[in-house]
Amino acid sequence: MIGSQPTFERASEKSVTSQRRKLLLCIPDLEAGGAERVFSVLLQHLDRSCFEIHLAVLRAAGQYMQDVPQDVAIHLLGAARVRYTPLGILRLAWKLRPHTIFSTLGHLNVAVIAARPFMPSGTRVLIREATVPASFLQQVPRHPRLWRWLFRLFYKRADRIVCLSNSTIDELVVDFKVPREKLVRIYNPIDMEKVHALAELEGNPFCGSGPHLLSVGALRPEKGIDLLIEAMPSVLRHLPGAQLTVLGEGPQLPDLTEQSGKLGLSGNVRFLGFQKNPWRYMRFADVFVLPSRFEGLPNALLEALTVGVRVVATDCPGGIREIQSHDSRMVLAPSENPAALAEAIISACKFPATNSCSRQSSQHMLAEFDLPQVMHEYSKLLLS
Repeated sequence: MIGSQPTFERASEKSVTSQRRKLLLCIPDLEAGGAERVFSVLLQHLDRSCFEIHLAVLRAAGQYMQDVPQDVAIHLLGAARVRYTPLGILRLAWKLRPHTIFSTLGHLNVAVIAARPFMPSGTRVLIREATVPASFLQQVPRHPRLWRWLFRLFYKRADRIVCLSNSTIDELVVDFKVPREKLVRIYNPIDMEKVHALAELEGNPFCGSGPHLLSVGALRPEKGIDLLIEAMPSVLRHLPGAQLTVLGEGPQLPDLTEQSGKLGLSGNVRFLGFQKNPWRYMRFADVFVLPSRFEGLPNALLEALTVGVRVVATDCPGGIREIQSHDSRMVLAPSENPAALAEAIISACKFPATNSCSRQSSQHMLAEFDLPQVMHEYSKLLLS
């Protein structure tokens, strides 16, 4: 129950002006992840002259909680699981009476839309689809068919849905029967100035001759780190000094560590967990590898391209090819194919790309992902 849970009212009531639109952002928590990072960026950069911002979470936990600005009021939904959140969302909607509720991550999106008929009249409901729905639902451990039915039933009832790529828009139209006019593509924001500044802040974190391979992401099945580890013996046969560094946390860590040991890779693969400054690793890496099984729009890949490191990625469902259409420096390997992934990595290490570009050229190619541009698009949507 919301009433029995602590509410962190950090925004001064006297500072709230009636001209600002009250915005409630909903997310399970702010653990390290792409959707969580994007919400953290929105909380920091949405224009305070236009919005009074509130954050609703199941758990006030995660690496990005420390980045929540002091003027954002944090509310606990009083539920242990996402499926129990509709009542908490309703109570908060009636307490705050926000102009817009904006939710991310599929299960919570369904809960918010399900509660909508009982919200105060005129409450807008926006959701953000952060992944590839069909691929995501295939790997849901319990009742995937039920969840697919719920997505098809409820998603079309949102006022607008933010999609991370054109391919996600097409999928929601064709597979989930969402009217195309409700869908808007807004890319993930990359703070290019911050990325460059922090990439140059510290020295080289690698040692040894290399080449040094880097992968960054949550240690979950969809990220395909197991495929990359499976590819490493082939890489080492051609590049005996190769070292793989993996940044990120997640439930697969014990399995991935065991896999590395069984393949005799303990000396060539290291897991360093969450790093506050992953960009210095990108700066000094020889190749950034994204071995995912599916991706919405990977922040880490965009940041690697921003830094200028060579990139090998799998041609998986989602927004990968859309990123490549903006920046052709990426090398794509077939998805879920460790042998082809190894071949692409070896080629990238032995035959460096000749089309390296300056920082200015990189920013030009990735301009649609730059923070100011993306924040302009979000503000336009939220004020419409």
